[in-house]
Amino acid sequence: MRDIVFDKMLCHAFVFGNRKNYLQFFLQSSIIVKMSLNDLFYYIASFIAVVAVLTMHEFAHAFAAYKCGDPTPKWNRRLTLNPLRHFDVTGLICFTLVGFGWAKPVPINPNNFNHYRRGLAITASAGVIVNYIFAFLWYPIFCAILFYALPNVDSQYGASFLYFLFYLPFAYSLSFCVFNLLPLNPLDGFRIVEACSKRRGKVYRFLYKYGHWILLFLIVESFICRIFTEYLGAGVIGTQGVTVMGYLDILGWFMTFATKIFGHPITALWGLIPW
Repeated sequence: MRDIVFDKMLCHAFVFGNRKNYLQFFLQSSIIVKMSLNDLFYYIASFIAVVAVLTMHEFAHAFAAYKCGDPTPKWNRRLTLNPLRHFDVTGLICFTLVGFGWAKPVPINPNNFNHYRRGLAITASAGVIVNYIFAFLWYPIFCAILFYALPNVDSQYGASFLYFLFYLPFAYSLSFCVFNLLPLNPLDGFRIVEACSKRRGKVYRFLYKYGHWILLFLIVESFICRIFTEYLGAGVIGTQGVTVMGYLDILGWFMTFATKIFGHPITALWGLIPW
């Protein structure tokens, strides 16, 4: 069973970072919500959030490349906010269900850039920059909903869906920004390093050749650890086993740490507002 509570003091604690896992606390308080229906609302809101985050990310790449002199994204009909032009079905499902996913890469031809290296750097970093800006602008909207709208919603199901609908775009946008900064081919972080450095040493060649395999291993390993820690429970493998699997989640640990660091300026700044 999952619970929801609306307490303005506890909401205030979330904004100032006094709660490490406010989402978990929010869903374990005093108004009971059936898990099955609550999960359904979560996945619906998750899908909507993924659509918004991935579309903006890929459009940012296409727009930056076009402005830097490369018409390839426009020729391939990627210079659009139509989500259907950007979706990779497998990546969309993975992102919705497990929190890690991808979209179809935007085709570019760096030889068309007005300034090759600068155009490559701007295009590679455009997606993560837009995701971070969106997270920054969306967070106060989420806070306003959390403080003023949710306490007035009578239905616990409606409150649950409303919370997920406004929290997940912020969380996914921030996590997708951090995830794409990993210097592993084919992520944006690798492209940024490639654009900013002329050196093509052993490390570069290794990450270029094996980066996607490393990334795949980290995603699968993280997914398996999450199955043990979140779904199997103590009744199957014991509390100690669940705890150990949580410690082995390499990508999960990195994402939690890095997202907290990147998100702190956003929560700290908007936390200055006396909600």
